[in-house]
Formats: sequence, structure tokens, C-alpha cells
Amino acid sequence: MSKELFITTDLQKEWMAKIMGLESQIRGSAEKTDKLAVFPKENIQSLVELGYTTLTLPKKYGGGGITVKDMVLLQETIASFDGATALSIGWHQGAVGDLYENELWETSRLDHFAKDVLNGALVNRAASEAQTGSPTRGGRPRTTAVKKDGHWVITGQKNFTSMSPVLTHFLVSAWVEEREGIGFFLIKRDSEGLSIKETWNMLGMRGTESHDLVLNNVKVNEEAFVEFSKGPRGDKLNGWLLHIPACYLGIAQAARDYAVKFAVEYKPNSIQGSISELPNVQSHIGQIDLELMQARHFLYSVAAAYDDTDRRKSMKQELGAAKHVVTNAAIRIVDRSMRLVGAKSLELTNPLQRYYRDVRAGLHNPPMDDMVVSKIAKVAIEDMLND
Repeated sequence: MSKELFITTDLQKEWMAKIMGLESQIRGSAEKTDKLAVFPKENIQSLVELGYTTLTLPKKYGGGGITVKDMVLLQETIASFDGATALSIGWHQGAVGDLYENELWETSRLDHFAKDVLNGALVNRAASEAQTGSPTRGGRPRTTAVKKDGHWVITGQKNFTSMSPVLTHFLVSAWVEEREGIGFFLIKRDSEGLSIKETWNMLGMRGTESHDLVLNNVKVNEEAFVEFSKGPRGDKLNGWLLHIPACYLGIAQAARDYAVKFAVEYKPNSIQGSISELPNVQSHIGQIDLELMQARHFLYSVAAAYDDTDRRKSMKQELGAAKHVVTNAAIRIVDRSMRLVGAKSLELTNPLQRYYRDVRAGLHNPPMDDMVVSKIAKVAIEDMLND
């Protein structure tokens, strides 16, 4: 089961070849990244040097101007090498893609930040807080922004700040009392009062180093106040978040590849030939590939629909559904792969146990399963009432 069916353009072929050139490096560092819970800085730097982090920047700003489907293809491939590297860089790719597709800032600010991205800047949104839970649920940030002497003063603490060791910019959400809404502030890493509190100690995606971001009276100018909203951002259609299910699909592909290779090569003396000839093992492999086909076709179909601006107008809950379907399918694929391989899959030197831990992190990336199912049901009911 491969992605070749979905590689349809010269740009995709070109960038797939470039990404494959990093396979040995990224795959080779994955075990150490996980075992020591250290951020894969070398992998991210290689992607920056390759120009990868400028791809979701539109061509008119000097970037690659890739589509969401392009991003999904490349992100899935990187994730098949190492999930932590893919999820980390995916947040930057998605943030830049969304920001420039919707031109969320004033033109002069977009122009200025585009130059930063072209020069290697890395950005992620810092929106999650321990007191409010997932920002997509609409909780009001405890982080505050107060206007003093012509500057904004930001105070608060954010968690799950993925890629924190190398981010050059943070898009920080804060409650703006005087406007009674949520503002986003673009804050540079070297800002006085900004620090990283090393809190990340998780079972899965250990290498993302998604530590807490602490803001202690961080003073920024008016230009840093880049976005404002009265409601939660989770209500907005954002296809660039498909980097999340793409990551978990890539991990599932890696688990599948390991399991099939094991089945072909493992030849216990209790049988003639390899275990790949046994009906129960073939059943596992068949079910794994069926799950992969279904998940991949759904994800790429949704991405293609989003890229078509006319079709996008008809989209309702497909983006959330893609994340739900693909992530849960990925968990089942990894589980079945481990059943096929047996107890060996639990060895700490075996990549399957890492895939098992990493893929479960997808359940806690936005949007959450319960919200997806609830919204799908509400849309179905509303459509029926409006017929």
C-alpha cells in the first residue's frame, strides 16, 4: 500500500524526491528522539535548509504556494520516518498556510512576516491553557493583554507549545478586556519576559518538546496585535489542520510496513516457509491495507475538495470527520500490526511500541472526537429541519 496513486503533479514528484533524501537522517534519529525525549533539531534544520518551511507561503509572497493536498502528501511521508518531526513541523506549515490563505493580518504585516519565513522563521500558535482545555471548545483564555503607555502587556502561561526549542515566533492568544474578545499577538522569542518552562513529559510524541510558554509582563507594540475575534477560532474552516491526520496516517503506514516485512521474513521452525503464508496473518495484513486505503482515500479526497474553492463552499464537517476517521483508523492499524508481530512488538528497541504511543496522541489533537460527532449530528438535524 503506497501513496503513488496520489502523486499527480511535477511539484509533488519533485518534493517527494527531496523529502526522501532525508529519510535516512530522520528515520535514523527517531529512536533517540523518543528515548531521550529530545527535540529533533537537526531534522527541522534540514527541512528549513531544504526550503520546506516556505512551501505553504503563497507564491506572491515568495513561497512555494502548495495546496493542502500537497502538504498532506509531504507531511504523511515525513511522519512515516518520524512522527515527532512531522507533527512539529506540521504546526508551522499549517499556521503559515492558514494565515496567508485567509490574509488574516494587514498587508504590510503579512509582507514583513513573509520575509521572516523565507529567512527561516518558525511559528506556532500558543492557544492552549490548562484552565481552559482545548481552545476549539471556546474557553476564554486566562492569558491577558492590557494596554499600558502605548504598548500591550501580555501575561499568562500556555501549554502544548509544540516545537518550543526552535520556534522564532509565537502566535499567542490572550483575552483583551477592553475589546471583550480574544486577540492574537505575534511575539518574538527574544522578547523580555518570555520563557519556556520545560513541562513536557509524555508517553507519546515525546520529541515534540511541547513545553509551556510563560509570559511575564511581555511588552509588545501595537503592530504585534495581529488578529482579533469575538468567537472561538474552531468555528472557522481551516483545511491546513489536515496536517494532523496526515501525521498519524504516516505513522500507521510505518507500522504496516514493519509488520508486513516481519511476516515475510519470520520463519519459525514450527512451519514451512514464513508466517506470511498463514491464513490468520494474511487476514491481519488484508485488514490493515483495507483500513489504510479507506483512510487515505478519505483524507486526500477531503483535501482535494478543500483546495477547490467552489467545492469548499459546500463543505460542512468533512475536515473534522477526516481527522476523526484517519486518526482512529491509524490507531487500529498500529494495534493490528502489533498483534501480527506479537510480543516482539513490545520490546523497547522495536519501533512498533513507539508508533503505538505516538499514534494515540492524535486523540488529543484538535478537533476532539466527541465534538466532531456532535457537530455532524447537529448539521444532519438542521439540514432535515430546513428541507
